This record gives sequence, structure tokens and C-alpha cells, in this order.
Amino acid sequence: MKVVVAPDSYKDALSASEAAAAMAQGIRNAWPESQIIECPLGDGGEGTLEALLCLEGVELKTLQVNDALGREKRARWGLHHSGDGKSVAIIELAEAAGLQDIPAEDRDARITSTYGVGQLVEEALNHQVDQILLTLGGSATNDGGAGMLQALGGQLLDSERNPLPLGGIALEHLTYIDLSGLDPRIRKTQVQAAVDVSNPLTGPEGASHIFGAQKGASPVDIERLDNALTRLAECTAHTLGADYRELAGAGAAGGMGFAAKAFLNADLRPGIELVTEQIGFEQRLAGADLLIVGEGALDAQSLGGKTPVGAARIAKRMNIPCIALVGHLGDGWQQAHEEGITAAFALSEGVTTLSAALDQTAKHLTSRSAEIIRLYRAVSH
Repeated sequence: MKVVVAPDSYKDALSASEAAAAMAQGIRNAWPESQIIECPLGDGGEGTLEALLCLEGVELKTLQVNDALGREKRARWGLHHSGDGKSVAIIELAEAAGLQDIPAEDRDARITSTYGVGQLVEEALNHQVDQILLTLGGSATNDGGAGMLQALGGQLLDSERNPLPLGGIALEHLTYIDLSGLDPRIRKTQVQAAVDVSNPLTGPEGASHIFGAQKGASPVDIERLDNALTRLAECTAHTLGADYRELAGAGAAGGMGFAAKAFLNADLRPGIELVTEQIGFEQRLAGADLLIVGEGALDAQSLGGKTPVGAARIAKRMNIPCIALVGHLGDGWQQAHEEGITAAFALSEGVTTLSAALDQTAKHLTSRSAEIIRLYRAVSH
């Protein structure tokens, strides 16, 4: 029996690699002779860099950057030397501006910035890469990518042509965008941006209204931030002659999707599609009897490009059953059945606290995987 385990990370509990190892252990416990392929995945959010480190020829590098609150930290990025002689920088936004780095009580979407992401892009350009793969997701920011632009030499100016401070709320005063100092190497570098949502930049379904609260924005802050991003979109359209605010994925990572398209000329793609393409997921899945996927939650929003559903869609095309093991089954999760999820199960056992559930994630993944294999073995014989 060949089983492919391809989870994303379980937020605040396990990385994708740790989750895959826990699943594999359960399978071995139930059927030691099984062939198990561990294939951790990511959809553009936190952990996507780790999923891509399995590529042959990837060199892991680090750089001292500013995190979303301007504090110094070491951020990882990958330099991939492909077989055709080209070099690709793998930059995960969450490494520099991730929500996971900021305690809940310190989160403030008004002032967080993507400046550190721009520092990573600049470092990639210093390595003369041919392509940048920028994964968007898991951000603590709501600045529309303004910080990244500022780090790369772009200037955001108020009505008196004074530079704006970092942070999304500062964009309320944006009047001019000066790109004369933007690093010219970016125009010669192909950029692909992996997004895990399809939201536009602004409006009721935009970055501020849908994701602002989890980043520390109050209802009043959300309205102000949405207006600030509207101002960014209008000034950008005036400067470039193109309006990208309604582009699917523009609202990813607090508007970084918008900035990637507008200022880096990036090609926005669903993260799970890009990752599975990069690692040759279909080849790894070929001949499998079963696929097991998972992450922290499965709900109706998962259909917008989250890892379990994206992997299940590929399995469905290949007529391979797919089981999802998730921390929580939310509203509308049943819609995933139409996308290739054969069955889905929540991990927690009985009444428990969130803290206890997180601590037991690996144990539950191992136990649930074993039970699935025992059932599969019984019905297949």
C-alpha cells in the first residue's frame, strides 16, 4: 500500500514537516509494510518555505531584517539553483512580517509594516536571481505592501511631499508615489506571488474587513485602514495608469498581493497550485492508494485556495481517495466533498481546552492516521 501524507502546518502546534512525520508514524503503527511518502505542503502562508526546501538544489540563507513591528530578527529565505542554470529566490512573507512573531496583545494592524519583506527582496536582487517566488500569507500587516515598496527605494509622500512613516494607517495621508528611486533590478526579475486567498484589496471582502481583526484592528481601525488602502489604490492608479484593487488575490497578506502586482509586476497564482507544481506533487502522488491531508481548520473558506482542498483536487483528478485530518471542522466544511475530500475528521477528543488540543496535535495525528489505515486495511481485504 502506498500512502502520501501531505499536510500543511497546524498553526501554533506543528510545522507541516512535523505533522507529516506524525501521520507517517500512525500509518507505520497500523501497517508497517506500507510505502509512505511524506510531502509537507504550503499554500503561500507560514511554512511554505519549509515545504519548498525539499527541492533539490535549494540553499537556505538568513538575513537580519525588521519584523512587522520594526524589531530586528533573522529571516530565512531560499536560493534555488535549478537544473537549467537559473536561480530562484524563495521568499516567504511570514518569515519577515509574520503574525506568528507577534503576541496577541502586541498586534496592531495600524502600524505593522512589510518593510522586512522588501529587505529580503533586495537581498535576493543582490544575489542576481533570475526569478523571485514570493509566498504571501500569515502576515501581521495591513499596509498594502507599502513597507516593501519603501524598502526597495519607492517613496510614499504626503501633500507637502514629506515621506510617510511605515504602517497602513499612514496611507491616509498618501498623496504622491515617487518610483524614481525604485531598485531598477526588479524590472528585470520575473516575480511569481503565491496567494492563499482570492480577496480584493478593498471593500467588504477586502484585506482590512476580512483579516484586519485578527491582526489587532478594532472596528474603527478597519474602516480607517480600508480607506487608507483605497487611497493607496487611487494614487497607484494615477502613477501607473492601472488599477489593481479588484484583482483576485490583491487583498492577500494585508494587500501585499496588490503591491506585488503593481510594483513588482508579479504574476499572482494560487499558492497551493504553485507549490504542488514546483515540488512535482502529481509525480509523488502517482500510484498512491490514499492521500492524507490536513491543517488547523477545514471550512467553506478552505475552498478559496487552502492546502487540503488544493491537494484533494489533484487527487480527485487522479481517482485517489483523500482523507483530511484537521484541528477544527468549521461552517460549510462539507462543501469540500465536491472538491475531492472523501472524508474529514477533527482531531480533538472529548471536551478540552485550546491549549491542551494544541499540545496533543501530534499525538492525535498519529492516532487518527493509524485508525484510518486500520479501516482501509479491513475494507480492502
